[in-house]
Amino acid sequence: MIEYTEGIYNFYVYILTNRSRTVLYTGVTNDLRRRLKEHKDKINQNSFTARYNLDFLIYYEHFGWIQLAIAREKEIKDLRRELKLDLIKDFNPEMVFLNSQFE
Repeated sequence: MIEYTEGIYNFYVYILTNRSRTVLYTGVTNDLRRRLKEHKDKINQNSFTARYNLDFLIYYEHFGWIQLAIAREKEIKDLRRELKLDLIKDFNPEMVFLNSQFE
């Protein structure tokens, strides 16, 4: 896990994928456990994550300040797919699903 210790809060930038690992989604939250459950339960049926069955966590970073988390989310979203995959594989070489760490 990449961690930035400044700040006293918990924010996460995360990347989800589908079972076959063909689609990527980057998001930010202050409660990763809750947010993963919301994605899994498809609370918004019309959302991108619901349409493409994106509820498998393959990457996350922890931040103490929301401003840093939002800036990092934007940075990751601006990356080309191949660079996102490099980032994920540096953190999670086998691209295993990490959801169990937050259950």
